[in-house]
Amino acid sequence: MIVGIEGKIEKKEPTFLHINANGLIYEVFVSINCSSKITKNEVKLYTTHIIREDAQNLYGFLDLNEKKLFDTVIKINGVGPKVALAICSTFTPSSFSQIVSSNDISMLKRVPGIGPKGASRILVELSGFVIDGESDDESSNATNALEAALALESLGFKKDVVSKVLKTCVSTNTGELVKEALKKLQK
Repeated sequence: MIVGIEGKIEKKEPTFLHINANGLIYEVFVSINCSSKITKNEVKLYTTHIIREDAQNLYGFLDLNEKKLFDTVIKINGVGPKVALAICSTFTPSSFSQIVSSNDISMLKRVPGIGPKGASRILVELSGFVIDGESDDESSNATNALEAALALESLGFKKDVVSKVLKTCVSTNTGELVKEALKKLQK
């Protein structure tokens, strides 16, 4: 799994880069927000490597919060890498967080490839979670809660039950959150 790439930019387009990393040139898809922030010829990106039957694609991010946003929305049924990248191109992680917390379907429908049904599904799936908070503590707590929720869901617990239980937990560390939630879920 490729989790990062550093190298010289050979070609730059609004939605992708060709990065020369020690003689190998990789095509890395980026959001328009990320592309506009790249001003130098050398770049270091965090990446998400998606392997499919017909392709292996790299998606790059300068900002870890943008990567977390991408990785979170891509897990939602009906949201593929192109739509997830469109969300990252349309909104910053903090503005997306505000849209989720205010349940603003009309703003989410502005993203190319997201209609009313898709927008409401995304908001339902992400309800109760903040992608990026105002402070680092809030952001890490929200990330820990999201990671704990994904872990519990992978164990077979229903999303709505998990979200209710996590709201009652007092732990902030991901591991402790999962343990505390598991105890409450088994009652």
